Amino acid sequence: MSEITITEQNFESEVLNSPLPVMVDFWAVWCGPCKVLGPIVDELATEYEGKLKVGKVNVDENNMLASRFNIMSIPTLKFFKDGKMVGELIGAAPKSTVEAEIKKYL
Repeated sequence: MSEITITEQNFESEVLNSPLPVMVDFWAVWCGPCKVLGPIVDELATEYEGKLKVGKVNVDENNMLASRFNIMSIPTLKFFKDGKMVGELIGAAPKSTVEAEIKKYL
């Protein structure tokens, strides 16, 4: 299992209480840039398995989470460590940019 589906119901247990740093991809089915970033997120989830937890939040299905974290534009990647949000990337970014951000929190 590389990435998990994050919902309003499991956010606290999967993200805030995670012993690993967590990268959360806020996305939607209809979002073009999300389709560009999605495969990069999938690759990184596999490459960093055991070091980083990767989750995806469908903003259409979990609008309370999107609102809670002030998601104004998607895709947005939020990074959490020790139960706190520690960083974010907004918009589709190349793999190297996402990977550089991940390495800050490992």
